[in-house]
Amino acid sequence: MPKVSAVIPTYNRAGFLERAIRSVLDQTFQDFEIVVVNDASPDNGATDAVVEAFRDQRIKYFRHETNKGIGVTRNTGVLNSSGEYIAFLDDDDAWLPQKLALQCAVLDSRPPIVGVVYTARYRFDWRNKAIIGRNVPRYRGNLLDPLRNGNCIGTTSSVMLRKQCFDAVGLFDEDLWYGEDYDMWVRVARRFQFEYLSEPLAHYSLHEVKLSVDYQKRLRAHERILQKHHAYFASDQRRLARFHSDLGDLYYCNYNAPRGREAFLKAIKTYPYDVRFYYSLCLSLLGVEAFLKLKRFHSKTDRWFRNSFATSS
Repeated sequence: MPKVSAVIPTYNRAGFLERAIRSVLDQTFQDFEIVVVNDASPDNGATDAVVEAFRDQRIKYFRHETNKGIGVTRNTGVLNSSGEYIAFLDDDDAWLPQKLALQCAVLDSRPPIVGVVYTARYRFDWRNKAIIGRNVPRYRGNLLDPLRNGNCIGTTSSVMLRKQCFDAVGLFDEDLWYGEDYDMWVRVARRFQFEYLSEPLAHYSLHEVKLSVDYQKRLRAHERILQKHHAYFASDQRRLARFHSDLGDLYYCNYNAPRGREAFLKAIKTYPYDVRFYYSLCLSLLGVEAFLKLKRFHSKTDRWFRNSFATSS
């Protein structure tokens, strides 16, 4: 039985997948298996060819007959894994050579209550093949409070967890086609503690076909996560209001103005002390196109301000 199962879900990204698999094979720690799950990619066998070209017996390959979504695809990988630890790698990301060795060392040395170890990661511009920044973890131990404010773990490609975590909390929510990782971390945090490595050990790729730009999937996921974890968010009224405001933005990205304004009003009613909620409500009265244009401008200037005046730490 291998120590680690590297689970790689993939969909229609044959051009990215080879790099991901190679980054696992190039690990200094070699006691692993690779479980690639193809979610019915419509690519005329291109993904099949990438996997078959490696001719490595440690690679287990599964293909869905129909497209089932990221939650089901991750679960197929977990259910067909035999490792003590599970490490996820998205098909467009890559690992640095020391990742598995360093994460295994952490979990081996910690009690079972520490179920997850995640790492810092580089942001990788796929088009220019260049590192353009890094994200460094901030939270360890009980993460229920930090997770209430958003996905502080980041990409699943930085995560390794004990397989027993799934025994305790269940598999990924198969109705979530986006945000399934965040939902999982909240559930795991109720039973286990988290640890991190501050060394960047993964490349998180930025490119034009990221799932995160699919606003319809993001909206459906946001609605379901709020429904599932409403009591969890409601213990912090400010965070619950922010969740409603984010929903409002997503409704407008999906050209549903009435539901968007309703969400902004819920945000104000829940926590009436944040001026940003009133700002969003006022913008919403200008119409969808104007709202989106002004929101994009605000987002760009806000990023510029943070980047220009950020203090080093």
